[in-house]
Amino acid sequence: MSNETIKILLIEDEDPHAELIQRAFEDQNSHVQIKRVKSLTEARAQMLVEEPALIIADWRLPDGESMELLPDHHDPLATPIILMTSYGNERIAVEALKSGALDYVVKSPESMLDMPHLAERAIEHWAARAERIRMQKALLESEAQFRLLAENASDMISRLATDGRVLYVSPACETILGYTLEELTGTIIFDIVHETDRPQVSGLFNGKSLDVTYTIAYRALHKDGNYIWLETSARAVLDRKTGTVLEIQTASRDITERKKAEKALQDAHDHLREAYEKTIEGWVRALDLRDRETEGHTQRVTELTLKVASTLGFSEEELSHIRRGALLHDMGKMAIPDEILQKPGPLDEGEWEKMRKHPMYAYDMLSPISYLHRALEIPFYHHERWDGSGYPHGLKGEDIPLIARLFAVVDVWDALSTDRPYRKKLPREDVILYLRENAGKLFDPKLVDVFLSVVEKESP
Repeated sequence: MSNETIKILLIEDEDPHAELIQRAFEDQNSHVQIKRVKSLTEARAQMLVEEPALIIADWRLPDGESMELLPDHHDPLATPIILMTSYGNERIAVEALKSGALDYVVKSPESMLDMPHLAERAIEHWAARAERIRMQKALLESEAQFRLLAENASDMISRLATDGRVLYVSPACETILGYTLEELTGTIIFDIVHETDRPQVSGLFNGKSLDVTYTIAYRALHKDGNYIWLETSARAVLDRKTGTVLEIQTASRDITERKKAEKALQDAHDHLREAYEKTIEGWVRALDLRDRETEGHTQRVTELTLKVASTLGFSEEELSHIRRGALLHDMGKMAIPDEILQKPGPLDEGEWEKMRKHPMYAYDMLSPISYLHRALEIPFYHHERWDGSGYPHGLKGEDIPLIARLFAVVDVWDALSTDRPYRKKLPREDVILYLRENAGKLFDPKLVDVFLSVVEKESP
């Protein structure tokens, strides 16, 4: 950073994290003055007193999310913001970058100690973006001013004919794409666009308002033979009398490193999700090994629940949560003593009282895991009954979550259709009769009909 003092607003409610970041700047001997606040309210009050050059903000604060401070593209020259979070989250990262954050950092000792470098880069990127926006406005005033600004831009500025022919390109093309001005001028710009991205680039203004600037990302062929990612802002120049498009003016920058970072973030998310799924499968196998009499039950009810749920219009994401909930529906039985869980005969009332606690045990075990919050409905509510005779809460009718009502039907179907140590399985016709007789009593009658319409299509 330059010798000029740079004022940074740090919004962080956790003292250890704030102290680590402040110490990092002190260790770098940066010309930085940090004002630390602990909430959005304090931050807004401070910004009225003094506008900072940069905001470094924890994503989740006591009185809201710091994404509320983002410009959301309405004011691209607003104060640059670096968002921090204690855990990686693809949704937050994408929303933050789309809404105007210059960077998104997962908290770690390394990232917080590296904050001076991140701050320097953010300020530089913000300055470049601000310069580009001012430049794009100036380009519309006159050809002479257009060239004056374009020749000194770090972004690649271009003027294109409506067929994609390059009328003018700034010297930055050599830095970004490796081509000289002479090599690009007169060529068709679509020829260096990756064939997969070409329709998006060539049809940029199709069916859209012509007096708006549009921004797209695509791959372009570098002179060295490799493809790089460009982010291009394009605006049509219109004939004032006829409204027809005279040419397209664009500003492009290399975002290859950002794309790599986004890919790394996605890969990390995928690896974390895979680890969670493997952990869940391990829990289920452990329960099967402990409760031999129901071995295979979990996999069967999971597959059948997903098959029926898909006919009800659940999305792929919702089906993923349903799958996890079905796999973990008996997780609470891990807390049930062996003498009850593995008893070969019927349970007495005292033993049943303990067994009925397993949905609560499942909730206590799984609710601290945020990844599983949307999967908890089945483990927690699948023993509730339509008439209110179930447990643990005695919920009735549609007060019971939909997927738990469906799973209750599937669970009983499988239990009655398979052998247990203390009884043989019932004939298929008897199980169907049992479900129909108890529709409106134990089970949601509409879901019984849906369920039976699915299983009756299968061969007995």
